[in-house]
Amino acid sequence: MRSIAKETLPRDARNAVAKLGADIAVARKKRRISTVSMAERAFISRNTLAQLEKGNPSVSMAIYATVLSLLGLVDGLGNIAERSTDEIGLDLDEDRLPERIHLKRGS
Repeated sequence: MRSIAKETLPRDARNAVAKLGADIAVARKKRRISTVSMAERAFISRNTLAQLEKGNPSVSMAIYATVLSLLGLVDGLGNIAERSTDEIGLDLDEDRLPERIHLKRGS
C-alpha cells in the first residue's frame, strides 16, 4: 500500500523534512561514508537511504534516528519538542493560571 504521507504533510513540515534529508546527505558525504556503507550500517536498503536523503516523509522516524546516530548527530533529536522551549505551550499554561487562589477553610 502506498503512503499518502507526502501529499498530506503540511508545507512547512515537508520543507523541514526535506532540509533534514539534505543535511543528512551532506553530513554523510563530509564523513566520506558511501551510500553502500551507510545503508549497511543502518540495516536499510540503498533505496531507503536515497529516500531519506530526499526527505521522504514516509521513511520511518526510527530510520532517521538510526542514521543520525551513526553520523553522531542524534543528540538534538530528543530536544526537538522540549517542554521548556515550547513557547506556545508555555503561553497556554500561563493563560490557564487562576486569577485568585482561594484557601480551603478548615473542617
